Amino acid sequence: MLLGSTCVKLLQTQQPGLIMRYLLIDTANTFFRARHSAFRAADPWEKVGYALHIVMSSINKVHRRFDADHVVFALEGRSWRKDYYEPYKKNRAVARAALTETEREEDQLFWDTFDSLTKYLSDSTNCSVIRHPEAEADDVIARWIALHPQDEHYIISSDTDFVQLLAPNVSQYNGITDELHTLEGIYDAKGRPVIDKKTKQPKTTPDPAWLLFEKCMRGDSSDNVFSAYPGVREKGTKNKVGLREAYADRGNKGYSWNNLMLQRWTDHEGVEHRVKDDYERNCTLVDLTAQPAEVKAKVDEAIRQNISHKDIGQVGARFLKFCGKYELNRLSESAEQYARWLNETYKGPLDEYHSQTRS
Repeated sequence: MLLGSTCVKLLQTQQPGLIMRYLLIDTANTFFRARHSAFRAADPWEKVGYALHIVMSSINKVHRRFDADHVVFALEGRSWRKDYYEPYKKNRAVARAALTETEREEDQLFWDTFDSLTKYLSDSTNCSVIRHPEAEADDVIARWIALHPQDEHYIISSDTDFVQLLAPNVSQYNGITDELHTLEGIYDAKGRPVIDKKTKQPKTTPDPAWLLFEKCMRGDSSDNVFSAYPGVREKGTKNKVGLREAYADRGNKGYSWNNLMLQRWTDHEGVEHRVKDDYERNCTLVDLTAQPAEVKAKVDEAIRQNISHKDIGQVGARFLKFCGKYELNRLSESAEQYARWLNETYKGPLDEYHSQTRS
């Protein structure tokens, strides 16, 4: 089953001529995941070149596979979540402080290279490069999808937070495993179902709504989001409701839901918490459709203002210059392939907004 192409053809049959296909790049995730793959290289400069090669070649591969119409690079800002919830991602600063001098120097080299890459994409290509100073790339991608509900979207990221956004018109490509995750299942590079090594059956995609509910309850240690109910069981006991029972009751908001949400617990500092309060806090932090209204409005405006209507010429020559700077010789040999998607400007439903703001 070649799901990616099948899904696109179905949508095109329903609304011929109106469907656009977008690659939505979680830029920092893609680059720094590539960095980890590059650690087998000895020299820091070699690692930088290897990481850039992985990023660009992966996007080129995915663009050809899905025949996308436009590539969008989503960048990170200082997250509004840090003001909403003080502990948010504080663990990252602790990890950075523990780096050795050599590790800090290499880390700075990678950040400088990342800045060079995003500047190149913004100044020398016709791709959309979108950032809001108060939002994360996750917010940009989620709001792009919300503003393009009729279109086909391929999120390029290994971040499992995006599973919650899977829909008939939204898939996620994991460049680390070379797998496409969809509501229908998980597919390899040839469009075949990925087989679970233990069960010998095709891997299935977990229910996105359940995964989101579970994360809002259990928290997210990678982002320093604390649990709404530490130690809660997935399945209940005779005396206690579990997550599964509450989840099944979420529509009715009956006994199981309220029994769980009204529980109270005390943390190690003696502060009492009500599960419902911490759950709702976590929903705001974790649910990519539940940002505060003012955040959504700001990100939407950033998207509208930064969709690419650039008309940059000689994109191929500019790509070769970038390759020369970082000695990306193998990429430069296929410059024509890369120039195709680097040259594609935005054509979509927000064109009307752009025309109005220019008139």
